[in-house]
Amino acid sequence: MISKRLEIVASFVPQGAVLLDVGSDHAYLPIELVEKGHIERAIAGEVVEGPYQSAVKNVESHGLTEKIQVRLANGLAAFEEADQVSVITIAGMGGRLIATILEDGLDKLATVERLILQPNNREDELRSWLQEHGFQIIAESILEEAGKFYEIIVAEAGEMNLSATDVRFGPFLSKEVSPVFIQKWQKEAAKLEFALSQIPEKNQEERQVLADKIQAIKEVLHESK
Repeated sequence: MISKRLEIVASFVPQGAVLLDVGSDHAYLPIELVEKGHIERAIAGEVVEGPYQSAVKNVESHGLTEKIQVRLANGLAAFEEADQVSVITIAGMGGRLIATILEDGLDKLATVERLILQPNNREDELRSWLQEHGFQIIAESILEEAGKFYEIIVAEAGEMNLSATDVRFGPFLSKEVSPVFIQKWQKEAAKLEFALSQIPEKNQEERQVLADKIQAIKEVLHESK
């Protein structure tokens, strides 16, 4: 059984894809997709010895060593052109780290059809990176699990022109304005309002920055009412 978060990531993997799962964490996602017959083969990449060994054991215990290769490698160094990887998933890392992993392997992304990314934070930085490097966001999802909010960003090669609102809130998420989206940003607005209440009146610039952020949230949420 995989988590709700990984289930949603899995739902964006096209049938028959060749998958590279970066930072595979016990290879849960590749195992799930192969066992369901959704994909034929996958590479599970791990950069740390401990998780690498866990993934190897897990793949072996499911009898999937023929279909899932576990590789000890940093980011996109886990695959070569000959592997014919068509989809890359990177879940459970910070948005800045995901952008760095993609940046470091940029020359390898030309043959990859889809990126499915689940940043734990700094989603805005990741969206900006995608825009600047010739990717367009084709879908987004948001969920809450164990008290945390997660956003999933699906991108393919192409051009996009994101507004400041799109970058911060997500071009799809900010239009859909789901109950989970509302919950996340109401919580964020409350945090910012508390922070604002702690800043002395004389620090006008600092106060204005927070006030603008709160206003932007209110505008996005107001459109849903």
